[in-house]
Amino acid sequence: MSATWYECKIKYRKMNDSGVQKVTTEPYLVDAVSYTEAESRINEEMSAYISEEFKITNIKVANFAEIHPFENSDRWFKSKVSLIAYDEESGKERKSNMYLLVQGNDVKEAFDNTNIVMNGTMGDYTIPAIAESPIMDVFAYFSGEEGELSRIERFNTIKNSVPEVEEEKIETETSHSEIDDTTEVEEQEDPITTFTPVEVPMAVYDEFGEEE
Repeated sequence: MSATWYECKIKYRKMNDSGVQKVTTEPYLVDAVSYTEAESRINEEMSAYISEEFKITNIKVANFAEIHPFENSDRWFKSKVSLIAYDEESGKERKSNMYLLVQGNDVKEAFDNTNIVMNGTMGDYTIPAIAESPIMDVFAYFSGEEGELSRIERFNTIKNSVPEVEEEKIETETSHSEIDDTTEVEEQEDPITTFTPVEVPMAVYDEFGEEE
């Protein structure tokens, strides 16, 4: 039996940035074969993260065809993909929509990652809408079958990777106090290098909005 993605809403007290506890409700995704298993799995998963009491307020089947984590990304985006097919008899174009949940650091990156996922797809497609998803985390299903464990470990490793932060390079200037005032220093003219500015075209990206 194949597993299905379920969206589970969890209500609990969460500490905000000001150190004050506030009641909040957050959606999570679990992979399960039934509502009963989804409830059991989300209870198990959230017990490892939340020490306080929590309540499951809603469980429903999520309308995501596929879930795709990407390395060095910490936000989830809902991508609407329209698959295009042509009716040979009528000559008309037909579209069927599906939704993907992909990771990215912004809308542009989510758009690029969606194209990576769709690369190699037979037929044409468009991506008419992308919006950030409120999904907080995704818990993949483990059936116990051979090869499943490595797949789940790979999924979680990619999902939990965080964006890399480049270290700032700090240039150290020589202090003038290190030079003896009584020592005459011969001034040398530094060669002047001329840089010709290159005009780079700016990429323009459409603003995508989510279609419910």
